[in-house]
Amino acid sequence: MEGHDGSLASLAEAIGRHPAFLEKATIQRAYLPAQPVCGEARLGDDAASLRLQGEDPPLLFASEGMLESFVARDPWFAGYSAVMVNVSDIAAMGGVPTALTITLWTDHSERSQPIWEGLRAASRAYGVPIVGGHTTRTAPGAPQHLAASILGFAPGPQLTSFAARPGDLLLCAVDLRGDYRLDQPFFDASTGQTPAALQSGLRLLPEVARRGHAHAAKDISNGGIVGTLAMLCATSKVGADLHLDHLPQPAAVPLLRWLLTFPSYGFLLAVAPLHEAATLSLFQGHGIACATAGVFTDKPLLRLVSGHETAPLPFSPAIEPGPGIPDRSVGS
Repeated sequence: MEGHDGSLASLAEAIGRHPAFLEKATIQRAYLPAQPVCGEARLGDDAASLRLQGEDPPLLFASEGMLESFVARDPWFAGYSAVMVNVSDIAAMGGVPTALTITLWTDHSERSQPIWEGLRAASRAYGVPIVGGHTTRTAPGAPQHLAASILGFAPGPQLTSFAARPGDLLLCAVDLRGDYRLDQPFFDASTGQTPAALQSGLRLLPEVARRGHAHAAKDISNGGIVGTLAMLCATSKVGADLHLDHLPQPAAVPLLRWLLTFPSYGFLLAVAPLHEAATLSLFQGHGIACATAGVFTDKPLLRLVSGHETAPLPFSPAIEPGPGIPDRSVGS
């Protein structure tokens, strides 16, 4: 997994050629075809914000699809993850999750039972009910497909992927009380936690937003810290220096693996220096590892920093729209 000689430059090179990072660093291109369909909606946040006529606070809406290979390999955890990743998307917006719907393609054989059990376990753990959805009966033995959608609301100011500013500090909050799931790039600090701990951790994001201590945030997803940071820089049209020496990290985990890891609880936040200490204290007081891991810059660069060394990643937050696509900010 390491794939580099230990130098900062070779680490940056290894990240730059890794498919998980490349997918996130260029994700704007993947979403360009969606922009004409979405009209004036701004693509790039973890959830859509909907202010219906006469409704306050605004509603938050998100959805996630599980990879077919994931559902086949680990069906219980695929069901669990369909809930878990959705509640994190709502939290990343400073929101509170309300209810989920599920879409499942299955032959309704015994193969589907672990999916339902995983969905039920996560629904109970996070305290978010599954209120309906859609199932399609497939031919016997056909691949199973799973997706989920979630509704929430923002009780106070919203966090967004579009508001990181040069000079903001980059805070990284990750729950390190877990371990890797099988041989996958997923760090599971969820299934071993109590419902109370999981739900209190998610409530920290709306609290940060309510206090006005952060104005931008993003849920760390596939592509890990570096891929998620690339997406946040792209939507906010800023660069960033990522200080590896200060990054929260599990013991004995190689740095390259950790930088590309998808943690069950992980968020990047843009915080004004005035609110750094209070924000760190809030997360750390709930058992969440949180550290100032960098700074956002006005240069269109994403750089790794260790000691007095720096190494740029092959990334630019400015990706020009394709032909016929209006010039709007897009992301994932």
